[in-house]
Amino acid sequence: MFRLKTLPALAALMLTTGLTAAPAIAQDRPGEGTQIVMAQPTWDTGWFHTEIYRQLLQELGYEVGAALTLDNPPFYQSVALGDVTMWVDGWFPLHSTYESTFEGSAEIVGAVARGGALEGYLVDKAAAEEFGITSLEDFKRDEVKAAFDRNGDGKADLVACPPGWGCEINIEHHLDAYELRDHLNPIKAGYSASMADAVAAYESGEHILFYTWTPNWTVNELVPGEDVVWIEVPEVDLPDMSLADAATIAGLEGCVNDPCMLGFPANDIVPVVNSEFLADNPAVAALLDAVEIPLTDIYAQNAAMNEGDDDIEAQAAAWIEANRAAVDGWLDAARAAQS
Repeated sequence: MFRLKTLPALAALMLTTGLTAAPAIAQDRPGEGTQIVMAQPTWDTGWFHTEIYRQLLQELGYEVGAALTLDNPPFYQSVALGDVTMWVDGWFPLHSTYESTFEGSAEIVGAVARGGALEGYLVDKAAAEEFGITSLEDFKRDEVKAAFDRNGDGKADLVACPPGWGCEINIEHHLDAYELRDHLNPIKAGYSASMADAVAAYESGEHILFYTWTPNWTVNELVPGEDVVWIEVPEVDLPDMSLADAATIAGLEGCVNDPCMLGFPANDIVPVVNSEFLADNPAVAALLDAVEIPLTDIYAQNAAMNEGDDDIEAQAAAWIEANRAAVDGWLDAARAAQS
């Protein structure tokens, strides 16, 4: 078993090696002359691992330009049509609602991270203790709504998801299933800006309620168990109840209960690739099947990005070099598959 190096050491590595974002030139380049149109999601917490994969594909000789930033629906339509080759930001089962769009034309190969992509609702720890908040059900209480009502409309403000995101579907379902429409005001503006505003409110002593997912910079900025706590849903109620068992997580640090009924199934973060392209490029299939990126490294990069270090190309290049032994094994597997 190899041991992946983590991101905190990468800044020093870049300084000592003079590393740039340019990919290494490999001797064996099975992708030479083949173009890949890569997409990335509108949530910037997925851009780091997207860039890692992009540079690995370049090391195999593929022509991969800057990733196109797409919402979920246009991506899954485009990858099915072959207008876009792939992305590495499928969230399943969250994105299962799009399967009918790409079934038979695109497929999931490998995984960036399995099972560690969580979703749920959090409140600041002080409010949870002051008002005894353990569940979304508590936001039907007048004193709780008032404590979280920042715009004076009589409802608690919830940082939710922008329109078109997979999480918006589940949140909207929850608002109806738990009869919360008269009690919660979902904020659907740009997520990063909305969360930055929530963090500022927290730092000024206000109470906050927000949805988040992992990996995400929010769990570095507002640490579960220290600054905030995960709260539960009244009961698991999902658009697809076949996923209900995956919506309760045992041993979740910073949750009000254990096991924690988050109300969202744990997700795998996976590549989704056009099937025709995969059939012609077994090296890509082998690479995607081999790569894995620790969530802790993604957390760390997301936190650095949130602090203003937005040179994702250099960060990805540094991560690759820090993990060169593992990376070379992945690339060798890809080359062998193409031969």
